Amino acid sequence: ELEGFLAEMMSEENPVPSPAAGQKIRALVAPHIDLGVGQRVYARAYGSLRDLAPKRIVLLGVGHGLQGSLFSLTEKTFRTPLGDVPSDRDWVSALRVAGGGSVSQDDFVHRSEHSLEFQLLFCQHLFTEPFRIVPVLCGSFHELLGRVERPAEHDDIRALLSALRELLSNEPDTLVIAGVDLSHIGPKFGHDLSAAALMPEARSHDAALLSCLCRGDVEGFWQESRRVEDRYHVCGFSALACVLELFDGLEGHQLDYEFWHEEPTQSAVSFAAVVLTDKAGSVPGGGEDE
Repeated sequence: ELEGFLAEMMSEENPVPSPAAGQKIRALVAPHIDLGVGQRVYARAYGSLRDLAPKRIVLLGVGHGLQGSLFSLTEKTFRTPLGDVPSDRDWVSALRVAGGGSVSQDDFVHRSEHSLEFQLLFCQHLFTEPFRIVPVLCGSFHELLGRVERPAEHDDIRALLSALRELLSNEPDTLVIAGVDLSHIGPKFGHDLSAAALMPEARSHDAALLSCLCRGDVEGFWQESRRVEDRYHVCGFSALACVLELFDGLEGHQLDYEFWHEEPTQSAVSFAAVVLTDKAGSVPGGGEDE
């Protein structure tokens, strides 16, 4: 039943702009909203990966229940109706050591999560060759906004992302996928105003964040979030900030963007599809110049 659902979703007429010739796809940003709600955006996101055959996929998601730690990792195998996918234990172990105190000592939060699992379904559906995953849930970075100019200025975050960047540079057949949603607005999410009243501001904020993402501007991304003081509750903020730290010279191609409205609560959630490629002449997996 799931295979049929995904096949129908992916077969819909959803033309996707192809990345520029010669540019390698490094990362994808896709929603983690309900599959039925986000069908078009999911299809456009994963339609861009049809020609890929990654040996490993780093899954960056939102640890909705993660508290007290910035990251949660797991070495466990993921089981879906489409089969089992093993975690790359060597990569997970290396990241756990590098991240030190920023990594949760247990992986319990993964048990009730969905931001990684939804991405895995599409990967299993698309990729016929076996692959491993590196499951990383990101906690909230918002309390760091007033203390640092970008996540790499935080010692433990820098250590973990530097280790991941090095692993990516040595293993070019690895794809990064961030399963994130954007603004959450309306009374359901603690606002006094309805989503309709907040919509123009939230759209503007999302557009600014996506523009920074597509330009590879991590400091601008951070500053925009600081400017609004997380007013619009962008749950994918931490994962997207991490993506921006992993590569130099990324170029983003925004494929789609949508708001889902929940009329009974007068609330709404936005989400997007973005594919990130190397720019001509960029160094895959490179960090900042020393």
